[in-house]
Amino acid sequence: MEYVILKWLHILSSTLLFGTGIGSAFYLLLTTLSRDVRAIATVAHIVVIADTLFTATTAVFQPVSGFWLVHIMQLPITTPWVLWSTILYVIAIACWLPVVYIQIQLRNIARQAANENTHLPPTYWKLFRWWVALGFPALISFLAIFYLMVAKHI
Repeated sequence: MEYVILKWLHILSSTLLFGTGIGSAFYLLLTTLSRDVRAIATVAHIVVIADTLFTATTAVFQPVSGFWLVHIMQLPITTPWVLWSTILYVIAIACWLPVVYIQIQLRNIARQAANENTHLPPTYWKLFRWWVALGFPALISFLAIFYLMVAKHI
């Protein structure tokens, strides 16, 4: 029973992690492309909250529950799909951590521009390009991890 509950929590957590990440990225991307400063400030604020509540907590829970499942299944950590999933997770999180900082900066810049009723400054667009660039390797890593979790082979 421990295995089934833990596996369910692991899958639920991964769904929240991926769903929040892809949803937040989608909304912030489309809102930013609209160039509506007030909308961008609002959506960026919500994205930061969502990342704090859902992404951060599930990002911590995923490796804990994953390694616990590996332990229960008595799999060596060097099992190829486990090892590659771990490597890809480290890559995804290494991309996500600066994205969190960038999102906070984007929120602050958009909030200031909205309060001053001005356009977004070049700093916003530079950070936004970094945000997009870091999102791609994280997305690809998470998609590959989902494949590895289902297929359990390389």
